[in-house]
Amino acid sequence: MTLRVAHPLDASKIGGILFQFERTTDWMPKQHSHAEMIGYGDRLIARGWVQVVERKGAVVGFVARDGAEVCALYVDQDWRGYGIGTELLQDAQARQKRLWLRTPQRNEAARRFYERFGFYEFRRTDGQGTDEGMPDAYLQWQAPSLTEKEVREHELQASCI
Repeated sequence: MTLRVAHPLDASKIGGILFQFERTTDWMPKQHSHAEMIGYGDRLIARGWVQVVERKGAVVGFVARDGAEVCALYVDQDWRGYGIGTELLQDAQARQKRLWLRTPQRNEAARRFYERFGFYEFRRTDGQGTDEGMPDAYLQWQAPSLTEKEVREHELQASCI
């Protein structure tokens, strides 16, 4: 497995992974075309936010991170269970003192995954203002060296989003 910074030609595979997730997840609204997902992947890459994992020369998972915010972490369904998500998340944790993200409350598998790595829920929404219109759970992780004051400040910043 190779972990590397994404380049523009990865947008197609990233878009494919996102499209696959939306199409195969029964509770997820079907809102986007494959082309729209590729365009979204391209925008994430252009911002410099994306790291990918390659296996046998193919992109099999990615994480998009804007500083402390994990904007997306997805693994191709054929490659789930091989430690790819773990590698992506642990690399992000090694680069930041604190991470936070939001995920649909219905995405129990994602919530369990993040909880295994020390994330905890600190906020819920009713879904208003989200693309999918689905209630979200906000999760956060902090390195053990973060003070209680820093944790409260980060929670306050994330609650303003």
